[in-house]
Amino acid sequence: MDTRKQQLLHRYRRNKRLFMILVLPLLVALDWFAGWSSLPVLLMLGWVAHEAWFADHLFYSPQEDYRYNFPPSTTCLPGVLKRGQLALDPSQLPDGVETLILKVEIRSTWLGRWLDPHVLVGYGFSWDRQDFERGARGERYLNLSGDLALLREGRLQVRTRFCRLAPEIKLYAFANPDYSARKLMVIAPHADDAELAAFGLYSRTESVCIVTLTQGEIEAANYQRLGLDKAAAARLKGRLRSWSSLAVPLWGGVPASSCVQLGYYCQRLAAMAAQPQEAFGSLESGEVDIRTVRRFNPFELPGDSDGVPSWSNLVADLSALLERFQPEVVVLPHPELDPHPDHIMASQALQEARKRSGWSPAVLLLYANHLYDNDRWPMGPVGNGVALPPRHEPLPADGLWSPVLTPSERLDKIQALAMQHDLQTPLPLKKRLRRLIQWILAGRRWPGLGQDEFFRKAVRRHELFWVRKL
Repeated sequence: MDTRKQQLLHRYRRNKRLFMILVLPLLVALDWFAGWSSLPVLLMLGWVAHEAWFADHLFYSPQEDYRYNFPPSTTCLPGVLKRGQLALDPSQLPDGVETLILKVEIRSTWLGRWLDPHVLVGYGFSWDRQDFERGARGERYLNLSGDLALLREGRLQVRTRFCRLAPEIKLYAFANPDYSARKLMVIAPHADDAELAAFGLYSRTESVCIVTLTQGEIEAANYQRLGLDKAAAARLKGRLRSWSSLAVPLWGGVPASSCVQLGYYCQRLAAMAAQPQEAFGSLESGEVDIRTVRRFNPFELPGDSDGVPSWSNLVADLSALLERFQPEVVVLPHPELDPHPDHIMASQALQEARKRSGWSPAVLLLYANHLYDNDRWPMGPVGNGVALPPRHEPLPADGLWSPVLTPSERLDKIQALAMQHDLQTPLPLKKRLRRLIQWILAGRRWPGLGQDEFFRKAVRRHELFWVRKL
């Protein structure tokens, strides 16, 4: 499927090729007529500069404002920044607020065009860092969740590196119940989605079930190193990731009896929805029976009767799961923010299952493990806060809930990701060289926890959910 993100990536690569086609003859001409004899050096320097400063998949101008609408009931306090202090009246914050989002206007300095501009929020020896795009200019949203006590005491400070903030600010405050105390269902389109988005949440929840929709079997070239052909490698990857979807949650305290693998095939959900009664087998493994990875499920589901990978079976499975577990809250991908086709269709499948089922949750908590236009969000080093993602067209006016993870919860989340087979694929040489160049020239750092980018992006001080009430 040619998704919007794929279209943006195609356009980015096309423009890069056109640029190279235009510049290379000019360099050759200069080298020939001016007698530079330095074409190889210029090409090498150009490649290094590209890898250091121009290789980010950023499909928008960093000088655009982020645009968000929040529910009319959201508390909004205007204020100003005075010498790094937040000047606003915290006594106007209602009781029960816990998620705090600070709207600021940022402007990168000249160094902020080459080094990642960031804002430090905290006091004393405890500071949280939140990064933005190089060359950022415009409205951005800092996440101050977890800093309410400092804010009420008037001690919360703001510092900047490689950027400046305008004095006018707005603080948005959201009050939520503790959703970890509710009956929870986490819907993961693929193995590891639940851990990436919500390990901290589900590991502190007493009543939780985790439902994984697909095997995630495609793009299995790494397993061909074992001497397998493409189909066999895809089957092995599907088995491994299906096992991970059932076994890894135990690290977060969720027993196997509360985990279900539905076994549908990766990137097939949209085609299934278009023809609900038709079977859509794997794009790579050759399999057409979802029961091959369902044998460890704790109970039977409607799709087990025939094993057909169809939309009607998926909706029937989800409907049966809603009735069995009766969750008050369902956690799943944000259909307007997360671009992966399977993530988008997870929301549609749940909507149809709710209509068919005798049970409907009261609240959806929506997450984004991917973005359309920025592959680095959350930006910045591992362990820091999660600022709101870039958004240039307002989303539906949902509230926000951003629970804070303790250091021990972050440590457990790291290990949960380390158990995911799909996050252990070695980086290709080009990406390793790019990281080395960016480490030297752009000051970027990656954790020594794992090579996959999600070890940097997902292990954070906050988890972030959009709250949609049904």
